[in-house]
Amino acid sequence: MTVFAVEYVYDAESAEVRDANRPAHRAWLASLAEQGTLLASGPYTDGAGALLLLEAADESELNATLKEDPFAAVRGIAGIRTSEWNPIIGMLAAHAS
Repeated sequence: MTVFAVEYVYDAESAEVRDANRPAHRAWLASLAEQGTLLASGPYTDGAGALLLLEAADESELNATLKEDPFAAVRGIAGIRTSEWNPIIGMLAAHAS
């Protein structure tokens, strides 16, 4: 499995829709964490976006997973940047490919 760093970018116009859908978004994240797919996630403190660390077989699987996010369904995400990430040191190093 490959670890991916996924950066969500939010815009101010979608704040209300994100607020309304945050419980479903967090429930979705919790289910991914229970499955072991989500390693960590959280919003940036300035409200401009969030960072998710996920494991997936490949980018195609990752993209399919991200499409299931309730925020994606309501267009609460202005942009997404994904990068393969190789954790070498620290508690996530066991997930290195």
